[in-house]
Amino acid sequence: MAITKNAKKANRVSIRKRVVNDRRRRTMKEAVKDVRKDIVAKGGKAVTSSLSLAYKALDKAAKKGIIKKGTADRKKARLARAVAKIAK
Repeated sequence: MAITKNAKKANRVSIRKRVVNDRRRRTMKEAVKDVRKDIVAKGGKAVTSSLSLAYKALDKAAKKGIIKKGTADRKKARLARAVAKIAK
């Protein structure tokens, strides 16, 4: 439990940041799941639009430090490879 005034403020800030980070992480995961779902359903236009949203969510998460840049790049590459596979 925080005792000093400064520690109490830091705790409040940490809680606010956690809420924002959780929201961005959830958005990212849902976007990736949507792409995977569209790949299984083999939806042509739906896949490309959901892939674009997933890229955006992954890039934002990496920019804000929620995931590392390499992790975002790896996830994007795997999604793109899966989309290319069904496009054949």
